[in-house]
Amino acid sequence: MYDDILLPTDGTESMDDVYLHTLDLARRHDATVHVLYVVDDRAFLTLAPDLVDDVVDELEGEGNEATAAAEAQLDADRVETKAVLRRGDPAEEIIAYIDEAGIDVVTMGTHGANYRQNMVGSVSARVVANAPVPVLTVNVNGDGDDGDDGDEE
Repeated sequence: MYDDILLPTDGTESMDDVYLHTLDLARRHDATVHVLYVVDDRAFLTLAPDLVDDVVDELEGEGNEATAAAEAQLDADRVETKAVLRRGDPAEEIIAYIDEAGIDVVTMGTHGANYRQNMVGSVSARVVANAPVPVLTVNVNGDGDDGDDGDEE
């Protein structure tokens, strides 16, 4: 059912819970996990051209570290992985990668306290609304005080 899982990452510690859900799915389905980091180029569109290269290099370095760390964790757990670094609008790049790589399911974090409010306009909301495959969202705040655990739309 799930041969290819997409794990978009921002490299933060908040991804730990998402990683655990991804690992569980990958083990159950003997799936390959595609770890995707998107350098959000919208963040530096207003910079002077001579600064853009430095910013891009720094952000790509962060992306390489994030994907390498996730890949190392998954490899240690004997899960086949593929690390990918892209540049663009994160939601658009995630959706495009789903189609290009034949992804079967996406696992990603969302901020949970007020799930629907926080999802409005967020990368997770846009992916959930537009993905042609199921998207498992995981509350990365761990606050769940409102009774909504963030695992559903």
